[in-house]
Amino acid sequence: MYIPLNVNPAEEDTTDCTIRAISVALDEPWDKIYVDICAEGFLQKKMPDRNAVWGAYLYKRGFDRIQLPNTCPDCYTVRDFCRDNPVGTYILAIDGHVVAAIDGNYFDTQDSGDAVPIFVWGKF
Repeated sequence: MYIPLNVNPAEEDTTDCTIRAISVALDEPWDKIYVDICAEGFLQKKMPDRNAVWGAYLYKRGFDRIQLPNTCPDCYTVRDFCRDNPVGTYILAIDGHVVAAIDGNYFDTQDSGDAVPIFVWGKF
């Protein structure tokens, strides 16, 4: 189920989706996640919005990258993923966007339920 949520303290809703999603998934303040991801980017000498940067951060926080079903890679949506994964905390990367899913619900500033995940990090 889609739950509208914007944890950005300035209520911005563009370009910070990764920070917002991780903030929701970890239940930690947006500011802390922003600083942590920037620090990880500094360590890697890469920009903080790179998948490798925030992926490494999630891995260090106990997340694992999980395999998506291959039955319909072009039609398996965020909504489908949430239905199939009613327990756990996930970060779903979709084309140009990142969304948090917790216990079968997805949290975002927009309804991204019809979007197709490219890859997923999960913590169970």
